[in-house]
Amino acid sequence: MSRPRKRVAVVGAGWAGLAAAVQATADGYAVTLLEMAGHGGGRARSVIIDSLALDNGQHILIGAYSETLRLMQLVGVDPSLVLQRRPLELLYPDGSGLRLRGGNVHVAFVWAVARARGWSWPDRWRLLRQTLGWLRNGMRNPGVDTVAQLCASLPDRVRADLIDPLCIAALNTPSTQASATVFLRVLGDALFGGPGSSDLLLPAAGLSQLFPQPAIAWLERQGASVRLGCRVQSIARQPDDTWLVDDEPFDTVVLACSAVEAARLADRLNPAWSALAASLHYEPIATVYLRRHAQPLPSPMVALRSSVEHPAQFAFDLGLLGQHQDLAAFVVSGARAWVERGLATLAQSVQRQAADALPNSFEASPTVVHTAMERRATFACVPALARPALDIAPGLFAAGDYVEGPYPATIEGAVRSGVRAVTGRQVL
Repeated sequence: MSRPRKRVAVVGAGWAGLAAAVQATADGYAVTLLEMAGHGGGRARSVIIDSLALDNGQHILIGAYSETLRLMQLVGVDPSLVLQRRPLELLYPDGSGLRLRGGNVHVAFVWAVARARGWSWPDRWRLLRQTLGWLRNGMRNPGVDTVAQLCASLPDRVRADLIDPLCIAALNTPSTQASATVFLRVLGDALFGGPGSSDLLLPAAGLSQLFPQPAIAWLERQGASVRLGCRVQSIARQPDDTWLVDDEPFDTVVLACSAVEAARLADRLNPAWSALAASLHYEPIATVYLRRHAQPLPSPMVALRSSVEHPAQFAFDLGLLGQHQDLAAFVVSGARAWVERGLATLAQSVQRQAADALPNSFEASPTVVHTAMERRATFACVPALARPALDIAPGLFAAGDYVEGPYPATIEGAVRSGVRAVTGRQVL
């Protein structure tokens, strides 16, 4: 007589929850996925704006996102069809900046620095010497707090062209406030993690098509119960160590909802965990979609020099990415100051920045198609940040990009936490 399958409830259908549900289903468990919204994907999904499917924020993946790529393939998505793989490049409209090539990661980095336009030879040498020091130290923090302190000896131009954009893109926290420890971990795994680890994987389809929609369809085909538009009200532990989720019994529960929602549900079960989850501070990210001329951007992704008047750090040509012809997405990370100034002011400033930085592609006042704002896009990745543990109580786990781990709030961090919540396996 066969034993009944272990019952697993996953609360939340963002990338962490979907990863947990897919992994648990693949491992043979009876999975129920509960999501309060009417869709999956969380903060990385597509929305319909005036009949256009636009992402609620421009996201990129990189070659080091091994778990995300694995689960995409598991649910039937071919990454080569929905992601445009390109060597890492941080190139500005004038052609200055850094571009890596394939092959040995260390040789590729030295080659890119040696050929970087806009830097003097002393600038390049100081960057290479500093990077060699980090590598010799195992990419471990030498004893400073912030990224700005970590890179204080680097030339101003190198910090402005390379360090600050990488920091704000990866940690969504300004270098003056961002954790040096986390930044070094990201650099180590991305730039020097192996061939292809630093490659940019730019979405050639909407975010929902990359994983959320295929994952939900796969779960349903596998017999999992998927309940959208269902907000969990309570979780209670039973004397036999099982769990009741709104009076429905489960052996294991994974809270893969937002930290705020998880804190609400866990408040009586583990007050200390709940208080820590509720105490996180967040940084917003804004994405302004503009209509461009027929002339495309110099490449699918262009780095921009941001300032108090020019908010965006990156622009993406959605036409070159095979999504929407004549549309470009301008990304403003660490956008707190711009949120306070208002979305209209933000959009107007991006209009001026587009016309100033990319005059061949934009008129003086290009049309704003949509402005997306995620006010709680990521937690503020500051030094010595205490993050909630994965374990809340026996049989009750947390999953999400905010859960304790070595990475900042990224898609890969969310996916890895989901896998770990149902397998107990730390993905290296």
